[in-house]
Amino acid sequence: MALHLEQDGIEVVGLGMHFDELPVGRKFRTVGRTITEADLVAFVNATGFTEVLFTNTEFLRQTSDIKGRLVPGALVYSMAEGLLMQAAMQHTGFAFLEMEMKVHAPTLVGQTISVMCEVTEARASNSRPDRGLVRTLNTVLNEKGQVLMTYTPLRFVKRVV
Repeated sequence: MALHLEQDGIEVVGLGMHFDELPVGRKFRTVGRTITEADLVAFVNATGFTEVLFTNTEFLRQTSDIKGRLVPGALVYSMAEGLLMQAAMQHTGFAFLEMEMKVHAPTLVGQTISVMCEVTEARASNSRPDRGLVRTLNTVLNEKGQVLMTYTPLRFVKRVV
């Protein structure tokens, strides 16, 4: 079921999915996004993530078990959420309520991530008939299909009433 908004008789694209379009078991995948050195530097500077793992390439080369330009899990999570917002939440996602998250493998500059999303819970809100609660299992993958991170957000999502 595709639900579309029209403005002046013309379909508006880029809108999110409504609760009614997210039954338990639905799966979709986002487009990919390559994490660049500029992304890492901007994130570290904006957030204060000045840990040597993210700011000192000599430390990584000489001391760290992880070789390569390491990216904070918080940046990977943020980019994954951005990919999902572009794919599924514009105008329909109203609140992010909670989640559990696990980092499975390091992410490095130059890797391309995408998100595999599966709806694991969907129920109408008792307090708001125009909203539903949707939980997903989000699996962040790199270009080789390796699992980098999983997380399970519960969101407040607009319903079609």
